Amino acid sequence: MKGPMRVYYDEEGDFLEISVGKPTKSYAEEIQEGVFIRKDEKTEEIKSIGILSFKKRAKTLQDIEVDVPVEITLPS
Repeated sequence: MKGPMRVYYDEEGDFLEISVGKPTKSYAEEIQEGVFIRKDEKTEEIKSIGILSFKKRAKTLQDIEVDVPVEITLPS
């Protein structure tokens, strides 16, 4: 994933989405119950990850820690 990172949280739906790069035409794939990745239709590059029931998965709202089953490499 390359480009600017955006974080979106829908409190009413308890849904967190983290995306990287410019939005492109993509499709979603559920990789774990309630955890989705969006992949670019042409390049198969992962564009975002979405997590349903985010608050329920987080330990506390002050210390949010959720295991995300995707490896992300950021440039140093």
